[in-house]
Amino acid sequence: MVRTLSSFDAVIFDMDGVLVNSEPFYVEVEQTNFRHLGLDISEEEHQTYQGTATDRMWKLIKERHGIEHPVEELVEMTNSLVTPYFNSLEKIEPMAGVVQLIERLKDRGISIALASSSYSDVIEIILQKTGLKEYFDVVVSSQMAGSSKPEPDIFLLTAKKLNVLPEKCVIIEDSTNGIEAAKRAGMYCVAFAGPGSELQDQSQADWVVSDFSELVF
Repeated sequence: MVRTLSSFDAVIFDMDGVLVNSEPFYVEVEQTNFRHLGLDISEEEHQTYQGTATDRMWKLIKERHGIEHPVEELVEMTNSLVTPYFNSLEKIEPMAGVVQLIERLKDRGISIALASSSYSDVIEIILQKTGLKEYFDVVVSSQMAGSSKPEPDIFLLTAKKLNVLPEKCVIIEDSTNGIEAAKRAGMYCVAFAGPGSELQDQSQADWVVSDFSELVF
């Protein structure tokens, strides 16, 4: 049953694929790294890593494909492409409708937070270059939480920092891993079926929308 957002005390946003359309870029970077390492990662397997932190992705790939490189080296390989790319952009456009949604939430006194699997420096760059930083009461990364989605820790830590009970939080997510984390945290989950989410299983979400204007108060 669809509930109105005004019945909650906080809305927690994922970043990649929700605030910004960055998933295609990550896919391109990761496929470049896979080829460099001689890895044959199918599109189906690659989609299972969406929404997780880079270190978790590489740990799983090491287990499945037996590569010898240390996880730290593999993470740095990814970050060496990701951080300079976002730094090079003069401005990053937020996803259509997200600014209007956030402003409506703020007008109603609902707390706003960000919980992202991206590294803190990338989160900071994207928030600055989208102009969204000023809106968020709390920002949490997987590194701060000590584990990655689909573990629920990042959302539970965010709720704790907001001083809001988990059941009074809404999560807006796009990935299967993020939705699983939200439900494991005992939170209401809205799945955003936006660009880059086409191959993600969003069936466990409480509410699926393809446009932020569909969310009601």
